[in-house]
Amino acid sequence: MNILRKLATSLMFLSAAGAAAAADGNRALGWGSLFSNDALGDGKDRWRSAALVVSHVRGDGWTGQLPDRFGALVEYRFRTEMITPVNVASPSASDRRYVGALSFGAHTHFQKGATEMSAGLDFVFVGPQTNVDQLQDSFHGLFESASVNVDGFQVENAVYPTLTFEAGRKFDVGATGALRPFVEVQAGAETLARIGADVTFGSFGQGALMLRDNPTGQRYSGIAGDAPLGTSLVLGGDVAYVADSQYLDQAGITHKDMRARLRAGVHQQLRRGAVFYGVTYLSEEYDSQPEGQVVGSLSARLKF
Repeated sequence: MNILRKLATSLMFLSAAGAAAAADGNRALGWGSLFSNDALGDGKDRWRSAALVVSHVRGDGWTGQLPDRFGALVEYRFRTEMITPVNVASPSASDRRYVGALSFGAHTHFQKGATEMSAGLDFVFVGPQTNVDQLQDSFHGLFESASVNVDGFQVENAVYPTLTFEAGRKFDVGATGALRPFVEVQAGAETLARIGADVTFGSFGQGALMLRDNPTGQRYSGIAGDAPLGTSLVLGGDVAYVADSQYLDQAGITHKDMRARLRAGVHQQLRRGAVFYGVTYLSEEYDSQPEGQVVGSLSARLKF
């Protein structure tokens, strides 16, 4: 617990430190984003329905590899997510409660020897205070989908400070492949421990800062690398032991102790940008969930 307290204290000062360091050479190094939606996957509009993450990376510079110092490279992360019951117009009393989440945080990325690490603190806001349900209802109106009527069926208003730590190591596989096993621990909105791996065939991620999406585990670039033109295939998977979930437990929904994710994607490097599309299978998260789901993810980086 002492380590967690020290980590939390350090991360809380990252944002202020980043602003103070701007006068000492700290500068913008890159942006990254990933949009996920089940309309891009199985198209059934339920559970992990939609998410967007936007990352801004700052530091003294980028050489194509992580610095060896904690706090030298900082990612400022904004994320929103819509986690829904099966029927958002008339939810069943036995289904999971609606979660409209907004989170803001700072993550530092660094390397010790051959081990890549990241540590971050996010403040996750949930409940009607976020107005995410109204945003989703507006989107549904544009596409003539079912209205979102979850009044009284959301998780309660709360703010959950959430710590995340990941460590991974990359191994070359043949001439163009790479295998990266990793472990992750998270404590806060959901508390879990995860182990998994990602495999890349091609140049995706070459010389880039790669970041991980929270709900899908898909990786996206926060600093563009120097990958040559061409197509890359990415595969990955992980399993997690879930100790608790504020998204489920507070509503009396029994969470499953184990979760699994399987993912695949294609990255196309173009002359004036890059495009990524991926799909992720998410296993059941609570006891009464009848099956898993498939969500799709999209990211684009274009130069004008």
